[in-house]
Amino acid sequence: MASLKDLRVRIASVRNTRKITSAMKMVAGAKLRRAQDAAEAARPYAERMGRMLGSLAASMKGQAGAPPLMIGTGKDQVHLLVVATSDRGLCGGFNTALVRRARVLARRLIAEGKTVKFLIVGRKGRDQLRRDFSANIVDTISDIGKRQVRFAEADMVAAKIQALYREGAFDVCTLLFNRFKSAISIIPTEQQLIPFALPEMPTSGAEPAARTSYDYEPDETEILAALLPRNLSIQIFRALLESNASEHGARMTAMDNATRNASDMIGKLTLVYNRTRQAQITKELIEIISGAEAI
Repeated sequence: MASLKDLRVRIASVRNTRKITSAMKMVAGAKLRRAQDAAEAARPYAERMGRMLGSLAASMKGQAGAPPLMIGTGKDQVHLLVVATSDRGLCGGFNTALVRRARVLARRLIAEGKTVKFLIVGRKGRDQLRRDFSANIVDTISDIGKRQVRFAEADMVAAKIQALYREGAFDVCTLLFNRFKSAISIIPTEQQLIPFALPEMPTSGAEPAARTSYDYEPDETEILAALLPRNLSIQIFRALLESNASEHGARMTAMDNATRNASDMIGKLTLVYNRTRQAQITKELIEIISGAEAI
């Protein structure tokens, strides 16, 4: 049985830990509101951009002279997986769930005879994926969104992807990120970036413009050549904002659970301490009474 001193030291240690987890919970909660607003504000623009480009790309489907970012290389052999994780831990299953999704996708592609490469955003994803795919990691980009996610950072990631594409390093690029739903719910999501994946057009009358024929000035080829690289940066920016909000939500939830567990542990340790102290006092009283009776 632990001594009273050991129990006091352990209770004090758990109390200090509870202070840290409680402070981290409040900091994550404060950051979550701003990150959530930014992620929700970016969704309509990114979705509209995708639908507008989808309308343009659909009108050019099968035509000669289409931009490489839209039609791809014509092959499906080398896949680049861009995995957006975090640089820091203590955020529950935020990184683990996404890395698990990336592993499943990579192993399925390898089983089909494809070559898989990874471009990882965030040190935690690199640390987990290099256990199984160290030879497949092309590069790791860290310190994204250290203060806040900026479009210049997403543009830098997009430029890296485009440089690899021009070098012929891959045929298909897929982005994996955590989409924010709530502080306790995040959704690991896959999105094909290259070649441009045509969005599913609604069958109802909600978006009639998507099925309407237009005349463009300049022509579709020039518009797509200018907007497809821009769209790549926008979709990555949106994914980074979603990932940032998901990380803060996951961290707030994890630190809240840790604070509750610390409080429960302090209660149990205090109960053991009181019982041990009472037993020690009772033992001393018995020894005093027995000594008095012997005299």
